[in-house]
Amino acid sequence: MNRVSPVLSARDLTMRYGERVALREVSFDVDAGELVAIVGPNGAGKTTLLSILAGVQSPSSGTVSGPATGAAIGWAPQQSAVYSKLTVSENLRLFARLEGVADPGGAVARMLEQTGLSERADERVQRLSGGNRQRVNVALGLIGDPPALALDEPTSALDPGQRQRLWEFVGQLARDGTAVLFSTHHLGEVRSYATRAIVLADGELLFDGAPSDLIAASGGGERDFEAAFVAFLRERGHA
Repeated sequence: MNRVSPVLSARDLTMRYGERVALREVSFDVDAGELVAIVGPNGAGKTTLLSILAGVQSPSSGTVSGPATGAAIGWAPQQSAVYSKLTVSENLRLFARLEGVADPGGAVARMLEQTGLSERADERVQRLSGGNRQRVNVALGLIGDPPALALDEPTSALDPGQRQRLWEFVGQLARDGTAVLFSTHHLGEVRSYATRAIVLADGELLFDGAPSDLIAASGGGERDFEAAFVAFLRERGHA
């Protein structure tokens, strides 16, 4: 049986900022419905990688491709792009038009329903809770119905309850077939929600596999993912 083509393929992605190399020949594929955690120490290249995959910036060398080439990868940056004085629906309609969506009104209605924000449609974003603002941020990344979504630190400013509700939403996106890539410093989220983990350090890809495989690679036992992650980096001279 032939393998289904990946949603996106990254090949030899390298990013240089002057003499500093932020990414070094990073390659991997992502399939529909995968929930992929991009983790690593500060300065590892996580945000750089996600922004390249989303088309926000171009790599110094290497390529991003897949059957969805030409369809933008959704992008939800850590610093929200929403306009706080506009309502939820006004933000969605604006971004639908910027994305060139054929039916902006239909897209707005779909996203309000999908994100559970229908009751907040006419409320200004500045009045929303942190969790609902992040839902709007994710909705903007999804407005063009992309095959994959890149999330940079999506839960960094949320309390535990808000984080759980956001992951319930993101998990449903993956179950419905959207490939989701996310960075996080909450390493418990990797074991709880990710189907796969990609570990970066100093711009290099050190590990790509199931979170349970990283735990096994660092000695296994009863250790949690965070302890395994730290041990994994230390063994390779990156701690």
